[in-house]
Amino acid sequence: MENNKLHKFGLIGKDIDYSFSRNYFAEKFKRENHLNHQYDNYDCATLTEVFATIERNDLAGLNVTIPYKEKVLEAMDSLSPQAKEIGAVNTILFRENGYREGHNTDAYGFERALFDHWTPNTQKALILGTGGASKAVRYVLEKQNIQAQYVSRTAGENILRYDQLTPTVLQAHLLLINCTPLGTFPKTEEAPEIDYSQLTENHFLFDLIYNPAETKFMELGKKHGAKAANGSQMLIHQAEQAWELWNAR
Repeated sequence: MENNKLHKFGLIGKDIDYSFSRNYFAEKFKRENHLNHQYDNYDCATLTEVFATIERNDLAGLNVTIPYKEKVLEAMDSLSPQAKEIGAVNTILFRENGYREGHNTDAYGFERALFDHWTPNTQKALILGTGGASKAVRYVLEKQNIQAQYVSRTAGENILRYDQLTPTVLQAHLLLINCTPLGTFPKTEEAPEIDYSQLTENHFLFDLIYNPAETKFMELGKKHGAKAANGSQMLIHQAEQAWELWNAR
């Protein structure tokens, strides 16, 4: 991909000034001497803006974040097998003639980060939230033969409400993954509504949030002996796999 042409990449999302990706890739491009590479935020308030950005003819690759990982599926010309199975796209590769290929690098990033920090001690996990990232998390857990239970504010098929997380349920699920935005800067006092007093030293809390480095979810879990990790390493791993995809053309 190295030539004199400007290679433009970016992130599609909503309210993404806080984004990790822009600074990460700016520093990466500088460090690795990719002087003709640029990474920008495309903050889109509507799906119309999202699709208009995807249809631009001057982009080499895009990342996708909340709340559009599922909604961009219809704008793809093809999906990788993994993205198709997960049902969410967080990386778009543009091929010749504007052909749009959807990929999911969240699964790879989550799997690497989770097993860097956690030694499996359970076959049951609670996934807090039901958005695009949660689908990549579930994909990884099921691949590892860990039974994953969604939790949301609204119950549904195979979805528990927070008020259904009884002590028995919490004690049976030793891995909890927060896929909601609750606790993200600047609303750092927010956290999923679970009974943290039921957590023990056997529980592990993984928060996909990375800003702040210790969320309220993590803090409350650790207060009761649980171990916890944030999403910073997941982001690095998924970003590097996206970079490999963009450069493999």
